Amino acid sequence: MKNELATFAAGCFWGVEELFRSTEGVLSTRVGYIGGNTEEPSYEEVCSGETNHAEAIEVEFDPKLISYTDLLNLFWENHNPTTLNQQGPDRGTQYRSAIFYHNQEQQELASASKHALDKAKKWSQPIVTEITKASVFWPAEEYHQKYLFKKGASHCSF
Repeated sequence: MKNELATFAAGCFWGVEELFRSTEGVLSTRVGYIGGNTEEPSYEEVCSGETNHAEAIEVEFDPKLISYTDLLNLFWENHNPTTLNQQGPDRGTQYRSAIFYHNQEQQELASASKHALDKAKKWSQPIVTEITKASVFWPAEEYHQKYLFKKGASHCSF
């Protein structure tokens, strides 16, 4: 088995990156922008809401050490997938909840997990997470990479 990629958007990418970066089986992470209509967007452009990109995390993982399903569980458990274009105080399309799948198996697993969670009524509101085929992932500026780790923090605070 070779290493695989997973891409998630769950609000501000700093905290999401730190969550996945510190997970066993995750080999590397990088934050960036995906799902929009502008090539090589800057942070300022994405924050304007004009590019339609989501702040996202790209995860390289070893499927012998951690499954895609385990990564999905981390994703679901660590943000609110019922708020449209918002996580905590952050608002805008760049903060939407999204899973960007890289193959048919990921699409099927993501869709099945979303359906099961909605059916179980894990949250009082319906899940609004989009499940979309991964497009070009544009890495964010270097100062955003491993931002919380560089600052000695484990999570974002509001």
